[in-house]
Amino acid sequence: MSTLALKGPYWVTVRQYRRTLWLAGVLVILALAAIGGLRIWDAQTPDTYVQGGYVVPSDENHGYGMLRWAMEYFSIGMVFLPLLVGAFVAGPLVARELESGTYKLSLTQSISPARWLGSKLVTAGAAALATMLALTAIFWVGWARVGGHSQLHWADRGVYEVVGTALTAYVLLGVAVGALVGQLIRRTLVAMAATGGIVGIVLLALGALRWDFLSVVTITGPAQVNASVPHMPDHDLIMGAGLLTDTGQRLPGWFCAPDGPRADCGTDEKIVGRYLDYHPQSHFWPTQLIESGIVLALAALALFLAFRVLRTRHP
Repeated sequence: MSTLALKGPYWVTVRQYRRTLWLAGVLVILALAAIGGLRIWDAQTPDTYVQGGYVVPSDENHGYGMLRWAMEYFSIGMVFLPLLVGAFVAGPLVARELESGTYKLSLTQSISPARWLGSKLVTAGAAALATMLALTAIFWVGWARVGGHSQLHWADRGVYEVVGTALTAYVLLGVAVGALVGQLIRRTLVAMAATGGIVGIVLLALGALRWDFLSVVTITGPAQVNASVPHMPDHDLIMGAGLLTDTGQRLPGWFCAPDGPRADCGTDEKIVGRYLDYHPQSHFWPTQLIESGIVLALAALALFLAFRVLRTRHP
């Protein structure tokens, strides 16, 4: 067992921030108790059958409603995990020691600057990933029951990051950016705010671009009032819909009467049909892998720069 025990700077880091590690453990236990308890409450009321053979929760099942509410906030909270990890690494883990000068004590113990920083990042990264994976497993316990509903669709913000590989990549990005910013700023609170802002910007930017990584699937149909709507498989992500002109131009709207007055369509163009753009659910994993690859590349770049700065200031 002695070979498995933490030694040197790893032991020091764990000992120094043991309260933070305990807090992460308590957070996992509270999440498990909340989601597990709501699942048990939900299971107390049997589902009901509706026309077509579908099974839906009973109107008297208040546990199901509470579970949906809790999962919506759970998914949003998980998105902030990379920001919190990055802020912790940048502030208490790196900047505070540089600001106070306590890092010099470690360097006098025959520990190189690279090993000093590396031990902190490995310990913080391992603890963050363990916490994230535990919370992800708990999230799946609840999402297996309420997934697919409003705000809990596979493509919704929060759910998308948690159920795939993206959140893991963002957590690692938070660790790497925190290591870099903490050294550059050397002021605890400022470094925490800057790191959270940088990771948040990357989250928002890639969140706005992710559905442009792959081409949408387009289906078309007639534009008459009583025509059938172009069919899209259930649970897919609608990206756009509207009318098609004889020149191929796309216009907003959903139906008109091509043989009627032009005023019915609100345009002088001849309407020949309508279109629907969507991402099928099969695009989930390719999109996840592309986004995760981009984030990991940014994390690798930030980590390289962090150690480059360290070697420059502490040769």
